[in-house]
Amino acid sequence: MNKRWSKKTLQNTRDGYLFIGLFCIGFIAFTIIPILSSLVYSFCNYNVITPPKFAGLKNYQTLISDTKFWLALKVTSKYVVFSVPLKLLFSLAIAMLLYKTNRVTAFYRAAFYLPSIIGGSVAIAIVWRQVFSGDGMLNTLFNSIFGADLKKSWIGSPDTAIWTLIILSVWQYGSSMLNFLSGLKQIPPTYYEAASIDGASPIQRFFRITLPLLTPTIFFNLVMQIILALTCFTQSLLITRGEPMGLTKFSAVYMYETSFKYSKMGYGCAQAWVLLVLIATITIVLFRSQRYWVYYETDVKEEK
Repeated sequence: MNKRWSKKTLQNTRDGYLFIGLFCIGFIAFTIIPILSSLVYSFCNYNVITPPKFAGLKNYQTLISDTKFWLALKVTSKYVVFSVPLKLLFSLAIAMLLYKTNRVTAFYRAAFYLPSIIGGSVAIAIVWRQVFSGDGMLNTLFNSIFGADLKKSWIGSPDTAIWTLIILSVWQYGSSMLNFLSGLKQIPPTYYEAASIDGASPIQRFFRITLPLLTPTIFFNLVMQIILALTCFTQSLLITRGEPMGLTKFSAVYMYETSFKYSKMGYGCAQAWVLLVLIATITIVLFRSQRYWVYYETDVKEEK
């Protein structure tokens, strides 16, 4: 019996390695090797055509005095600061509306999730660019309602261009909404029943029960959305093209232009690693801070 069990175990182990083998090969070939290669290239003068030449810390020293890089980082930071909280608030509000189930709830959930599926596509970026242009749908709708003659290009104005991208980000709330919806369903209804018996109002129940018990979901959404916002690329490149005056050019777009438009791959890799360190630092800070504001039921059990 031991021999049969050993043979079966070995067969299962072999089959398991065969199933994960393709993934491991793809992960090493298309993730690990490119990451390590970019680290090496960040210390080199490399234009893709000619072989890389070691340049030490020259690329990183150039970053310090590169005003365009710091402007792109500033624009990206502004995008993160405004888009992430607005998206989380909006997705939580929609999740609260869709919490109660009925016959058409499944349809509404699918409809509300749809923007997250198509929102990052090239087609939506082109449509969004047209909507906020001088002769776009927004101005047409405003003029027809108020009888005005507005011809402002919202994506071409320095005051409003970044906000068109922020609005698009908030519109892509579907994944966060589903996470919040899942978190809401994990809250025992007995908590709300006990609070109602004690005379708690709906606002008190939200801030004393719903919000504290949703903090793990809020934490997860916060981390994921910050990472996505810091690496945002398609919207800036296709909708505003980084204009006007570079006020919508995100770090990922400037990195792309440096690497492929100006053939400074080594310098672009250095920018990528600076952005990676920034993302890692923010993530570590968030994980360290969760002990002060994220509520886990396991923590209460350990205290008891």
